[in-house]
Amino acid sequence: MKYEQHRILLLTIFAVLCRYPAAFAAKKNYVTCGSIIKLLNSDYNMRLHSHDVKYGSGSGQQSVTAIELKEDVNSHWVIKASTNKHCERGEPIKCGDIVRLEHLSTHKNLHSHFFSSPLSGEQEVSAYGENGVGDTGDHWELICSNESWMRDAHVRLRHVDTGAYLAISGRTFGRPISGQMEVVGVNNPSHGTRWTTAEGLFIVPKEKETEYIHTEL
Repeated sequence: MKYEQHRILLLTIFAVLCRYPAAFAAKKNYVTCGSIIKLLNSDYNMRLHSHDVKYGSGSGQQSVTAIELKEDVNSHWVIKASTNKHCERGEPIKCGDIVRLEHLSTHKNLHSHFFSSPLSGEQEVSAYGENGVGDTGDHWELICSNESWMRDAHVRLRHVDTGAYLAISGRTFGRPISGQMEVVGVNNPSHGTRWTTAEGLFIVPKEKETEYIHTEL
């Protein structure tokens, strides 16, 4: 009888030890608040990008484009909560959350409004604000199918003020930004609106203390 009791106890401990590393590994796959990411368009294989180059038409604000080059530091974006909201560093971003994306190099937020884009005439997407502070035009709703944003998931970002989806139009710029593609807002979740995370610095969620209950058999 004692042998059977010990066997059951060992099997229980083994099951617990197997369970929690797997759960932690899953947590490490979350996209979280405070993470610095590169967003890769799933349809065009181009990274969301910005730089201190203004649009020559429309709003005249800082341009946002998409590039193929993997190593460019101007493709880093910091994930933040919406204006006047706070999220803890490492807190998983849930599907349906409203977020802002701050361009790491210029400290302007990913933005949109009812200006026309320069190449396709779709809705313009720009980088706006000073030192990470802008307005409600910086708010994007995360559209995804899981409970939270996973690193390998294909997601969409819907602009809160206008309802447009962040997209690549398929048009390519000439000089001075030759080869970069136009980033726009479109009315429907069509081709060019899917994004996934590529390279970046991901903040891992904080581990909560796990309570183990030991029962004598």
